[in-house]
Amino acid sequence: MFEDLVPKDLTQELMIEWAISIGMAILVFFIGRIVAGIIVKIARHGMERSGMDALLVNFVSSILRWVLMLFVIIAALEQLGVDTTSLVALLGAAGIAVGLALKDSLQNFASGVMLIVFRPFKNGDFVDAGGVMGVVEHIGIFTTIMKTPDNKEVIVPNGQVYGGTITNFSARDTRRVDMVFGIAYDADIRQAKNILTEIVTNDERVLKDPAPVIAVSELADSSVNFVVRPWVKSPDYWAVLWDTTEKVKYAFDDAGIGIPFPQVEVHVNQNEQ
Repeated sequence: MFEDLVPKDLTQELMIEWAISIGMAILVFFIGRIVAGIIVKIARHGMERSGMDALLVNFVSSILRWVLMLFVIIAALEQLGVDTTSLVALLGAAGIAVGLALKDSLQNFASGVMLIVFRPFKNGDFVDAGGVMGVVEHIGIFTTIMKTPDNKEVIVPNGQVYGGTITNFSARDTRRVDMVFGIAYDADIRQAKNILTEIVTNDERVLKDPAPVIAVSELADSSVNFVVRPWVKSPDYWAVLWDTTEKVKYAFDDAGIGIPFPQVEVHVNQNEQ
């Protein structure tokens, strides 16, 4: 009965138009997917040639592919006569809602991209970042994994790392070891300085250039303080600090040089009745 109401010619025209529209939509989709793949491939090749981190290359390539495919799908839907204006508006509203819900995650992502691009540190560096001090094991898009000196694994959000002060102890080949040693006021200053100089100069790990500094820095309340500042290779920092401190204690004890410690004198006045 419905066929009697609609002319056969009109029905055939509608079917032909729909067939053409569907065919065009499929054609646009497949051609668009091929073009999108070529664009992503060219972009990936360019990023790899520029020396960009492989993790960032993969992530950016994935984002670019999904964005291009979204445009391809919208173009294919237009061939079917679908009003894509409302669809684009809906996607925009959904994007804003998702952005607000994932605000912290997006901040961590943006910070991860900045860490990978600008490289304030790399895997294996000993750093103080995000309130954690340790060796960097992995820099991800959202988090940075660090290993503390006592072998604990700490996962720090990238927003916390990039948003704070970063101290990279491994960035330079050499470091200065800053030490302070105090001696009693009645001790021989020249003898103490000679002992400190001998300990530092006899250590093969101490660099000749820059030359180490050994000098009286302060006449404190209960001690005469020496600053001892040798330069060493960065991997030798802690070993030289600990070894020198131990050697100074033994040498001062053998020479009879006292190392003062804080003392409090209490005077009591007794009133006789």
